[in-house]
Amino acid sequence: MIPVRGVQGKAAAVLGLGRSGLSAARALRAGGADVRCWDDMPDARAAAGAEGFAITDLTRPAAYEGVAIQIVSPGIPHLYPAPHPAIVEAQRQGVPVDNDIGLFFRSFATSDWNSFDVTPQVVAVTGSNGKSTTSALIHHVLEHANRPAQLAGNIGRGVLDIDPAVNGDVIVLELSSYQIELARALTPDVAVFTNLSPDHLDRHGGIGGYFAAKRRLFAEGGPERAIIGVDEAEGAFLAGQMREAPGDDRMIDISVTRKLTGPGWHVFARKGFLSEYRKGRQAGSIDLRAIKGLPGVHNHQNACAAYAALRTLGLAPRVIEAGFASFAGLPHRSQVVAEANGVSFVNDSKATNVDAAARALSAFTRIRWICGGLEKDGGLDALKGALGNVAKAYVIGREAPGFALQLDGIEAEVCTTMETAVARATAEAEPGDTVLLAPAAASFDQYDNFEQRGEDFMTRVRAALAGA
Repeated sequence: MIPVRGVQGKAAAVLGLGRSGLSAARALRAGGADVRCWDDMPDARAAAGAEGFAITDLTRPAAYEGVAIQIVSPGIPHLYPAPHPAIVEAQRQGVPVDNDIGLFFRSFATSDWNSFDVTPQVVAVTGSNGKSTTSALIHHVLEHANRPAQLAGNIGRGVLDIDPAVNGDVIVLELSSYQIELARALTPDVAVFTNLSPDHLDRHGGIGGYFAAKRRLFAEGGPERAIIGVDEAEGAFLAGQMREAPGDDRMIDISVTRKLTGPGWHVFARKGFLSEYRKGRQAGSIDLRAIKGLPGVHNHQNACAAYAALRTLGLAPRVIEAGFASFAGLPHRSQVVAEANGVSFVNDSKATNVDAAARALSAFTRIRWICGGLEKDGGLDALKGALGNVAKAYVIGREAPGFALQLDGIEAEVCTTMETAVARATAEAEPGDTVLLAPAAASFDQYDNFEQRGEDFMTRVRAALAGA
């Protein structure tokens, strides 16, 4: 645990008592704060109460008497589409609002670091797609190279649940737009921006607000190194803002659409080969085609981002390549579930938006595509250029008929349930086909989360193959 610093003898309010909220409450208490907790769900309040936390209705003005700070969980709206009443009340009372990420950055460094030979570093990764895989890949390679490392944030452990830093420690954080937008302190040593596509638009008031939230990771504290995907206009704009000169060595541009040129530091992937160029000369290369844990162009972008971050941490290209080779991938992200009768079954339930699904569709040929769910803002237009490899779509979700009508130019069967979709796709698949779950939609119409949806897919695949 990382005890929160600067709260000894002060009162702190915690809104939202899920994983990050309870973690923050414990860390605040460990730092000597008087913690007052609230959650709209009775079960969550009961769980916090069982740990000895005071339960106080934070929507009431009297709850803020003497309170120095309010900590908000990422799932709770703080601005759009409307702020939670407890946040409104805290603002009326002049109480600063923060989150566990802000607490982490102000509490992580301690006087113990004075005795370290190598100062601990924080690598923070954000972006619309690929941030989980990129973060996990960086962490995996560090461990493979016997470097002390911890993985936290939106993946792995809560940021305040990690262990106090040791000599040379590297903390790899996956950070969502929700987490970045509200954090009052953001001071990573290395910041990574993978890409941007429309997502969570209701929470950010549109694409501009969404990008602005991501941009804070680079603008607030000024990382020593910035790694930015420049294949979208927003990434190119951000890189331009960060760069102080054409050969600025603090910046590493990454791309999977073109060869990057110029005097700066570049990492790009083309036709399955990753290349690193520095000051106009090639400094490293990796053949990504045989790495099973990183299939497709979207994973090659993740590899470029991870490679760049690892190079800033001092790892040699051959060490990084060896770490990549042993990376198995993450559950629900281009996860090969089974191979039978020449047919592959791939679980990419994490492809919850159109751009992520398009990237997954580009990684395979002859696809039996299971898609559908709770459609996000923006529609499915961005998928039109990505359906060339789809032999047939099998649409699930409560609004499956409407979803299927938008899939112009391909055969689409309304299946509604995962069981039916897997059964139909398995029955019709031929050798060389890939049965791919890449929903291009959220899961909440039928499942609690994308993980549950992916687990259901895997269960149905195993059952279908067992009965074949």
